[in-house]
Parts: sequence; structure tokens; C-alpha cells
Amino acid sequence: MKSNIKKQLVNFYETMYRMRRFEEEIFEFYKKGMMAGLAHLYMGEEAVATGICAALKEDDYLGSTHRGHGHLVARGADIKKMMAEILGKETGYSKGKGGSMHIMALDKGILGANGIVGAGIPIATGAAYSAKYRGTNQVAISFFGDGASNEGTFHESLNMASAWKLPVIYVIENNLYGISVDTRDVTNVTDLADRAHGYGIPGVVVDGMDVVAVYEVAKEAVARARRGEGPTLLECKTYRWQGHHVGDPANYRSRKNPNEKAEWMKRDPVVILKEKIIKDEIASEAEIIKIENKIEKEIQEAVKFAAESPYPDVSEAFTDIFA
Repeated sequence: MKSNIKKQLVNFYETMYRMRRFEEEIFEFYKKGMMAGLAHLYMGEEAVATGICAALKEDDYLGSTHRGHGHLVARGADIKKMMAEILGKETGYSKGKGGSMHIMALDKGILGANGIVGAGIPIATGAAYSAKYRGTNQVAISFFGDGASNEGTFHESLNMASAWKLPVIYVIENNLYGISVDTRDVTNVTDLADRAHGYGIPGVVVDGMDVVAVYEVAKEAVARARRGEGPTLLECKTYRWQGHHVGDPANYRSRKNPNEKAEWMKRDPVVILKEKIIKDEIASEAEIIKIENKIEKEIQEAVKFAAESPYPDVSEAFTDIFA
């Protein structure tokens, strides 16, 4: 295996492990009553954001969702600012005003998470239109879930993007459930990517638990967009470990198959990649532990930073208002 490929696999693992540990600590914030509201955790889906974002350039755009923490981590966002934002602190990315569901990192091209299902899709489409209009060769990524693929914004955006050959890649993170609704009960297609055919664009299904597979299809879709050939619809088959949000026990998942979660967790993308790296002698177990220890230090520093940061002054309620 070539050295650059080996390095890339290790980088993938580092990103995915950082993502996992970040979300575990956010869950702890919730359980300790340290955060207002809820958070929608990305645990289990780490391979998707990691593979997609690895195919991007620094100045590309990214539209996120209510389950957006993983997207920011994959883009290299500041985890201290992220944790502070989720706790509503003034040192956060949006001075604590956005919280978990509206977290953003404009310095990384992230146009913001969005609490409205499907609302980020036309935003990313607009960013792609802007890139084409300005001739910058940038691309935009639009992350959204299986539930959002049933929204009008999805179809309207794909229609516009295909008609104008916009440089955008639509990524369905199909974790099987739109809150508690089983996607298989409310759609008449096995693969949501098949919907691309109605717009004359490629629709690709990929194993969302395999970071290398995700990266390979993302790389081709991004290259296609940069060549001016228009959008691609990628469907990443994945699974979330937790419920829809941190307060959801997700009992609905056992209705059809009581072993569903256990079966998916056997395919943990973080664990599988770690085992592959060690088995194929890409890196030793000691080297992996060193990476994990480094990340653990980062996480604990971010936790401390967020916990000790002050809340914004009440006067901040009247700043950054545009409408």
C-alpha cells in the first residue's frame, strides 16, 4: 500500500475518532444538565462526513443539518468554539446564539446547520450557483437525511441544479429514520439515489459505514462538478447509534427487528477502520493509542474551555440582527 494512502487512512481514523469523542462529551453535557435544549448526535455516521469532506478543497462550501456536529469536525472546525456554542457561551462560533442546531463555521465554508428539515438544501444550491456565476471552480456539498429527501426543497433544488449544471453534490445520510418514522414505510423506492434519474443526473448508492468507499464516490462527484458537468446525488447508507436527539430512547427501532441496532453496531466505522489499520500494519496499536491520547487531550481542553467560558451579556440579544 502506498505511503500516501496509508497516511490518508490514519487521517481518516483521527477525524472519525475525534468526531466520536466530541459527540460522547456533548451527550455528557446533556446528561449533566449543562446545555439548553437538545442535540442530535452523529455517532455511527462518522464515515460519511469524513469521506465527503476529505474530497473537498479549503474554499468549498458545505450546507449542514440539525445533526451537524460531525460535518464541522470533519472540516476541521475549532472544537473549543463548537463546544462553547453548544453550551450557549459567548466564546462560541455564534456567541452562543446558534447552539447545536444552528452551529456554523464560516471560516471553514460551513454555511450553518439548520433546524428545519430540508432547509439547508436550497442554501447549498444557492452557494453552488454563486460559485458558477463567479467562475471560482468551488463546489458545494449539501448534507441532509432520508426524511428531507421527501421535502419539496429537495426536488426543487435538484431540478434547478440539474437544469443549470450547478457544482453541487447532494448527500443523503440515510440512517433509516426521519425522527421515529421508518423511511422504508413512507417511500416506494429501495434506494433514494434512484430519484436522481428523474433529473438526469447520476445517483450513486454507497456503504456509509465504509469511509474509503464514501471518499471514492465523493472524489468522483466533486471532480465531475468542477468539470462543469453538474450535480450528483449520493446516498450513504448509514445508522445513528442514538435516538433522533439526546432525549429520545428510540424504542421504535425494535418494532420490526429487535436486533437492528446491535447488528448495525457490529459495523461500527470507527472500530472497523482501527482494526484494519492495525491488521494491515498501516500503523501499530501503540501509534493508534498515541493518536487517541492526543485527541483525548484536545477534547478535555475543549470541555474545560466551554464549561468555564461566560454566557453572553443580555445586551447581545439585540446584536447581529438583520431582519
